[in-house]
Amino acid sequence: MNTTEINYRHLTPEETATLEDNGCKAEDWNGVMVSIDGFDPKFIHRVSFYGNVLLGATRKSIEITKGFFCHSGIDDATLRNVTVGNDCLIKHIGNYINDYTIGDECYIANVATVETTEGASYGNGNVISVLDEAGNGNIMVFRDLNSQLAAFMVRHSDDADLRHAIIRLINEEVVRTQPDRGCIGSNVKIVNTVEIVNSVIEDGCEISGATRLSDCTIKSNRNSSVFIGSNTIIENSIVADGSSITDGARLQDCFVGEACQLTSGFTASQSVFFANTFMSNGEACAAFCGPFCASHHKSSLLIGGEYSFYNAGSATNFSNHAYKMGPIHWGTLERGSKTASGTHLLWPAQIGAFTVVMGKLAGHPNTKGLPFSYIIGENGSTWLVPGHNIVTVGLYRDIKKWPQRDMRSEDNQKSIIDFDWLSPMTVGEILRGKKILENIVKVNGDDVAEYHYHGMCIKASSLKHGLHYYDLALKMFMGEVMEKAKKNGFDGKPTWQTGLGRWEDLAGQLLPLAEEQRLSDDIKEGNIETIDDVIDRFKEIEANYSRYEWAWAYRIILEYYGIKSITEDDEKRIDADSSSAHAEWLAAIKADAEKEFRLGDVPRDTLDGF
Repeated sequence: MNTTEINYRHLTPEETATLEDNGCKAEDWNGVMVSIDGFDPKFIHRVSFYGNVLLGATRKSIEITKGFFCHSGIDDATLRNVTVGNDCLIKHIGNYINDYTIGDECYIANVATVETTEGASYGNGNVISVLDEAGNGNIMVFRDLNSQLAAFMVRHSDDADLRHAIIRLINEEVVRTQPDRGCIGSNVKIVNTVEIVNSVIEDGCEISGATRLSDCTIKSNRNSSVFIGSNTIIENSIVADGSSITDGARLQDCFVGEACQLTSGFTASQSVFFANTFMSNGEACAAFCGPFCASHHKSSLLIGGEYSFYNAGSATNFSNHAYKMGPIHWGTLERGSKTASGTHLLWPAQIGAFTVVMGKLAGHPNTKGLPFSYIIGENGSTWLVPGHNIVTVGLYRDIKKWPQRDMRSEDNQKSIIDFDWLSPMTVGEILRGKKILENIVKVNGDDVAEYHYHGMCIKASSLKHGLHYYDLALKMFMGEVMEKAKKNGFDGKPTWQTGLGRWEDLAGQLLPLAEEQRLSDDIKEGNIETIDDVIDRFKEIEANYSRYEWAWAYRIILEYYGIKSITEDDEKRIDADSSSAHAEWLAAIKADAEKEFRLGDVPRDTLDGF
């Protein structure tokens, strides 16, 4: 936190007399010290001092609301063992401020109690259990937690050696960074609030009408401030930069990441929320909400699940891409999500009358390997339409919208988010889906009207189109990656092996599974000394994303085109195939948009805007 260094002196007899004339009193005036520069006792009225109190300058007026300035000072308060920075305005403290450090230019008014008590944790070092509400705990919360580290802890929670090593590293960081008492940073505004206990509130935060903050860290800063609104209760939790907790939201044992919004009576316990998550009205318990999760409905209960890019519906009110060009409809279950039963879904997937499948879908456990597909229930039969979502308006809209909806400031992006819709992870699924369809044709022949796959029907025309759509995506990916590799200086055969093999989505970050395993091994073997080094490893992996992607894609290109190396002629062919596939893809999406318009689902201006 940014606080001015102040040199202090004892009060002069004249200053003490002025304070007493202003209705102030002290347990011992020798315990009150003031800034050697800029302190004026005439701005201190009806204040009781206990213990050791340090007061900063009172030279400036501060803005308490837009266009309304009041001179700094302290009125109607009881202070015990408190440090107040320069040019603060503190007034109408109903009970007291006890054992706290307050920064510069703060406005604190109509607050009952602010204090630090013995055993304060400020929300750090708290072990919570997500996915299993009755579990023994699988995430240790601390101020610098991000979605990758949280997901890593959950994914490897059964590895006792790794778990203990991570807990040790986090505990060391907590001990190193823990303040000796509660702190309020500079340019903080706290008004009409009942109770703040054992909390660290950093620069630029605004708290208005809150009921209680207890054992919390609010990681605000001037460029990405936090807002805590009316009737909120936050206990044993951490709230990160740019987030807002408002309108009666209640949090117990939670971590809230950057640029999240929790509002309208939303309640949560033992849960984590990361980058750009929006939660309103409903409830979360033991939930892992990765980047871009959303819930709007009062009946939504996120319990024991792992989600990313997820929109929760109300009961059976799930949305789908049948309405595709308009504003977002909540209910979409998308990339990197997992149901409460542990069933995985990969991006993009929906639940509803139309369901896009990527990974395993609850109720259809054998659909793994057929990505970007629809499942349609009709007249007692289940129809699978493989790959069709690759050429829909809904997918195109999703590709564009997520980067635009990242509200985090550039200097406060703790969680890593990769927005590539075609990546080694998704393309790996596409390759598996393509192979499944080819095997279905090989077994059943190519002269049948429909095929059957794990109890589902696939029309022959749908299967043929599915193979074509998968090919479109593969050609676009290979051309794009080859062009990117050339720009990055990776021209030719990669000389490194990292990136080969399976890729995973770790709560927003796409990475080789081998790199995740290497990190696990290094932590257990003691090759990593601090928890910051663990977080830096995720950043290092992200910095090498293009290198790893090229190693993976190079082999895929050779296999797809049946070549031993990529010659200049091959490059031209791959580039031409990619350009042709991209043009066909855009044409198909345009046709899908025009079809939606003809059905009367959207007005002409929406179509034109799209």
